[in-house]
Amino acid sequence: MTAFADLRDEPSAPEVLASEVVFAGRVWDVRVDHVQYGDGEMVRQYVDHTGAVAVVAIDDDERVLLIQQYRHPIRHRDWELPAGLLDVAGEPLVEAAKRELAEEADLVARDWSPLVSTFATPGGSNEIIHIFLATGMAPAPQVHARKDEEADIRLAWVPLAEAADAVMAGRMRNAILALGVLAAERRRTKE
Repeated sequence: MTAFADLRDEPSAPEVLASEVVFAGRVWDVRVDHVQYGDGEMVRQYVDHTGAVAVVAIDDDERVLLIQQYRHPIRHRDWELPAGLLDVAGEPLVEAAKRELAEEADLVARDWSPLVSTFATPGGSNEIIHIFLATGMAPAPQVHARKDEEADIRLAWVPLAEAADAVMAGRMRNAILALGVLAAERRRTKE
């Protein structure tokens, strides 16, 4: 029997018999794989994603930076963490997180540490999101030009405990925000 302290996801690599991009998108693709699994073959369609980073930025007053922007698939302006795609070849994860914080919130942070990583929707996408904790906030040396839904980003500094309460009450449902805020709150209470 596995001890709970050793509980972890396990990699598995069944043979992929065929793989085809059936839709090539601007940001990600849709792929169809034929996979040898057990005694048979299964077909799986999924979003082939570049991966992403997100930032739980906490200021000296224990407030977390939240951004609100329009998300067309859900028809909401949802609250989120600053985040973005891993779309720069060879860029280290923490550098991507720093870039996204500067691009979306015009901020830099003195201290960075990995917080948690998650597969966003493992039944339909291979996207992995790496969430970082950032502290020691300061204005970025330059303000970034924004367009489309990023042009009307709204920023709010919210006490970390209140953000966690809003997640638990179902008032903020963005999965990455929920995971990041709850993980940060747990880490901060254990320090």
